[in-house]
Amino acid sequence: MEIVEILKALGDDTRVRVLHLIQEKPLCVCEIQEILGISQSNTSRHLIKLKNAKLIRGDKKAQWVYYSLDPDTFGKYSFLEELMKNLNLYKDLDRDRQALQRLQEKGFSCETLTKG
Repeated sequence: MEIVEILKALGDDTRVRVLHLIQEKPLCVCEIQEILGISQSNTSRHLIKLKNAKLIRGDKKAQWVYYSLDPDTFGKYSFLEELMKNLNLYKDLDRDRQALQRLQEKGFSCETLTKG
């Protein structure tokens, strides 16, 4: 049942943090792991769970995959849109967004990592 997989995926703090980060702009694994302070393998494991629940999708750009919210699933389940609006109220999640902003201001991305 799709709804059960969605609820299971939402039952983890790290996965909720990922959803919050990618709600406005697609991010690659490097960016997500840097902001959350977790390993690449751990980041990938969480992304797989979110992808299996159809909450996110990955779009390949050159050698990188950029993850974003899956509009089909979010359009199908209205409670997900409401959840994302309410996540913006949590200060802990706001710290992640600020960290993302700092990284972007420095020009950090998967592309710049492989060049340097």
